[in-house]
Amino acid sequence: MPSHLPDVVLWSIPAFLLLTVIEVVSYRLHPDDDAAGYEGRDAATSLSMGLGSLFFDALWKVPVVAIYAAVHELTPLRVPLLWWTLPLLLLAQDFFYYWSHRGHHVIRLLWACHVVHHSSRRFNLTTALRQPWTSLTSWPFYLPLIALGVHPAVLAFLASVNLVYQFWIHTERIGRLPRPVEAVFNTPSHHRVHHASQGGYLDRNFGGILIVWDRLFGSFAPEREPCAYGLTKNIETYNPLRVATHEYAAIGRDLRAARSWPERFGRVLRGPGWQPKGAEPEPGPLAAPHG
Repeated sequence: MPSHLPDVVLWSIPAFLLLTVIEVVSYRLHPDDDAAGYEGRDAATSLSMGLGSLFFDALWKVPVVAIYAAVHELTPLRVPLLWWTLPLLLLAQDFFYYWSHRGHHVIRLLWACHVVHHSSRRFNLTTALRQPWTSLTSWPFYLPLIALGVHPAVLAFLASVNLVYQFWIHTERIGRLPRPVEAVFNTPSHHRVHHASQGGYLDRNFGGILIVWDRLFGSFAPEREPCAYGLTKNIETYNPLRVATHEYAAIGRDLRAARSWPERFGRVLRGPGWQPKGAEPEPGPLAAPHG
């Protein structure tokens, strides 16, 4: 097992804190009525969700690492971590991240995990820390990399790099960057669209480090109008436990009320706003039904 890989997230915590302080001060010095800014209870909830995710992620890693290790032992392939393979591995991980992220928006059971990250009506650097407590849903998307010979520890390193990159794009204090950067990389402008709840912005810009995947696979949308953040049906709570579980509870209620097995499957595996024929439609694909 590679032992020389740094803990990217751990080493980035001081930078996270410093950048957050700078962003808070910037709002104090230069208030902007058009920006969502900070709200104390919302920021506290985001921080609580982030701290809780550290604990729960450590639990989920046990079965995931066991599965990854078994697959890695079974495959005869091996991909070394070298100076020239690292960019290729980051590219591959970002590609599978795109599909994982997209899947977590279009399959309700996966959305129940990811909805946590979209539940804030603010968009600032603490929003990046509002992470789910049920991240066990992501591991199947990266199995191809393990089967191709990527070591589980290397995959964890790559995922950490991707996660750290995405911290800085959760801000309204950075406008559009030069066109070549906006064309290739995920930027604050692109990610503001991803967190917006307007119809034209829903389910867009899933990329992690790169935005090229969205351009290639038809899910890109540029930032053209101010963003309204949150869900199409927002939850009125700052309770971290409710934020973490509200969509699972909604799925449970829908399953109890379902009248047929096709409806039950639809409630779990179709989109978040899916309704059976004849039912009143939910408001949009980013809805948190009954949340």
